[in-house]
Amino acid sequence: MALSLKNVTSRVLDLLLPPLCLICDEPVGSAATLCPVCWKKIQFIAPPLCQCCGAPFDIPVEAGTLCGACLTQAPHFQSARAAMLYDEASRKLILGFKHGDRTYMTQALAVWMQRADSAVIAQADALIPVPLHRWRLFKRRYNQSALLAQQIGGLAGKPVFPDALRRTRDTPSQGHMKRKERQENVRGAFMTAPRYKNLIEEKTLILIDDVMTTGATVEECARVLLAAGAKQVHVLTLSRVKSVV
Repeated sequence: MALSLKNVTSRVLDLLLPPLCLICDEPVGSAATLCPVCWKKIQFIAPPLCQCCGAPFDIPVEAGTLCGACLTQAPHFQSARAAMLYDEASRKLILGFKHGDRTYMTQALAVWMQRADSAVIAQADALIPVPLHRWRLFKRRYNQSALLAQQIGGLAGKPVFPDALRRTRDTPSQGHMKRKERQENVRGAFMTAPRYKNLIEEKTLILIDDVMTTGATVEECARVLLAAGAKQVHVLTLSRVKSVV
């Protein structure tokens, strides 16, 4: 069987530039993947987990169980899922993608995210990335959440509304903030673009982001989308901390 031009080009590139692990840069068998050592270290999230926010449980629980945080205060989003835990093993991978211009990772990361919540993606009407403020986008040159949303949308055959949400002010970095501080930091920081009004109303939407820490950012985005008329808002992230604190 004749090889396609794409396959031939890929094989030539692999000979000239051998594919490397996305984390440790050791040689691997195919592009955009991890070596066996790094693969074993990544904690891909699987049940048992909170039915709502997707926080993994350490012990077996019944299906539909909610974590303490969701029982105390139900989020605005219908559900949240993530592909992997954000920890020492995944940090280099995620920060390299987010801040290190390693955008060639997008396809592999999107595949992992799609597998993490394929059933909800199949039922969704559209995907919406969490936006960056225009000054931060100018400095970084790309919105990693938008890249992931576009790739997942292409894989799943779903429309993506890249600028349906706008960040109205450049909020300070939340790296060292606690949950309440983060909530205050992002309150009122987002709005929906008027031209998307009819595309949002009565629709099931999926928010796409890279990391979920306390959930403050996606919670505020979900609140804004519901206020604009969305039927349901789900959240899908590349990674999350083990529990929302």
